[in-house]
Amino acid sequence: MPYEPREGSGVLFPERDKKSEKAPDFKGNLLIGGKAIRIAGWKKSGKKGPFISLSVDNRPKNPTDKVSESDDGLGF
Repeated sequence: MPYEPREGSGVLFPERDKKSEKAPDFKGNLLIGGKAIRIAGWKKSGKKGPFISLSVDNRPKNPTDKVSESDDGLGF
């Protein structure tokens, strides 16, 4: 079932088919100012333990687009 983000919220889905080690572990979208913004996350570990590093792609998608778990959503 498609996910419809609400203003100021978003979702990250696990990436099931990573093409390389540098590819994101998670992909998704945020809805900010009526624009769907693509985001990606990488699992990392640091001195204080595991965390997720995020990247934002400011090229907005169509805000009426639905995001499904199978939608890779990102160009990186």
